[in-house]
Amino acid sequence: MHRSKLYRSQIEKVERAKLYDLKDAFTLLKSLPHVKFDETVELALKLGIDTKQSDQTVRGAVTLPSGTGKKVTVAVVASGDAAEKAKAAGADFVGYEDLIEKIKGGWLEFDSLITTPGDMPKLRALGKVLGPKGLMPNPKTGTVTDNLEGAVREAKAGKVEFRADKGGVAHVPVGKLSFTIDQLDANIRAIINAITSAKPSGAKGTYLISATISSTMSPGIKISLKDFIKVVA
Repeated sequence: MHRSKLYRSQIEKVERAKLYDLKDAFTLLKSLPHVKFDETVELALKLGIDTKQSDQTVRGAVTLPSGTGKKVTVAVVASGDAAEKAKAAGADFVGYEDLIEKIKGGWLEFDSLITTPGDMPKLRALGKVLGPKGLMPNPKTGTVTDNLEGAVREAKAGKVEFRADKGGVAHVPVGKLSFTIDQLDANIRAIINAITSAKPSGAKGTYLISATISSTMSPGIKISLKDFIKVVA
């Protein structure tokens, strides 16, 4: 496989078999050669779950203490007083049947879609549009709620969703490469704690198996999970 000159210059600095402590890993990641744009830092966390079992789905959301480093565009499907409260809380787009029809037509210019339990049935028909993009509202991620004001503010403050894929791996944005090491450290700890709390009761054996951090253009750096494994145990 052909690797770019940038990637080769980065991989030389990473000990592939080493498990780095969190702050050491972030120090190394920030020290690598990078492109000019502010790359996103991502965590890939391998979980000890059987994804074939319906009761071992791992999904949820967490508000990052240091934020995500990006402007979050929030859309809300609601009417009446609920819609007015959503607007007051800072939602970028608020509508009802008009917004549903717009989304049905392929409009997806938002990062988070929030609605109420009473209005959720109207969005079921949008599953084919929203599902593949991970934008379908869900009670587990706090995007189906009667507290629209709180949900909008949390989304704007830096709330991220996590969901384990078929391989049992959860990919979650941690922040931006321009963040300080302490900011990245606080964010990743919040994410791992949230995923730990979401451990399915049916999951047996080791739950947190391995973790890697990377930026948009960098190789992965393996991190030690010993502190978090103690908490899970």
